[in-house]
Amino acid sequence: METGETLTGLVLVKPCEPYGEEVMAFRDEMLREGRDLPGCAKLECVETFAQWLDFEGRLKAEYKDGYVPSKVYLAVTPGNGRVVGIIDFRHPLSEFLLKFGGNIGYSVRPSERRKGYGGEMLGLMLEKCREFGEERVLVVCDKRNEASRRTILKNHGVLENEVEDTAGISKSGVIQRYWIEL
Repeated sequence: METGETLTGLVLVKPCEPYGEEVMAFRDEMLREGRDLPGCAKLECVETFAQWLDFEGRLKAEYKDGYVPSKVYLAVTPGNGRVVGIIDFRHPLSEFLLKFGGNIGYSVRPSERRKGYGGEMLGLMLEKCREFGEERVLVVCDKRNEASRRTILKNHGVLENEVEDTAGISKSGVIQRYWIEL
């Protein structure tokens, strides 16, 4: 397993079978709460962990020429192995991602929110992006999503602009686009 540890101990690990039940419990909790699952490689569209693990096959089939490769990680608390979040890095940016989706998407489990995990996850992913050779990344959020905005700002995001959400993926109809220099 690939890990990156922080001072509080949260780690990012590549999805693998030992976390299968936790990932599906994460999915079920998110759906029960009526939450969207950004950064989760379409976890809401599968019924089993094995189906979800085929990110590339499923997403290539769905997006065809618009497919952008991504690296997906689970945010796990060591010791108990609880999946508190899922985060992905998408590169290169397609026209759609440049305008509406950004390089990084993430979700935090509803029962684990307001504990700082979102900021910690994003910080860990930014370290990975540096390792991948990136110099800057785009992270976006719905204008009404105050928690996500604070998470991005905590990680030194600089607002470039707001765009009208003509894709219909936000609740407010406005997407804020932040660049983070690495």
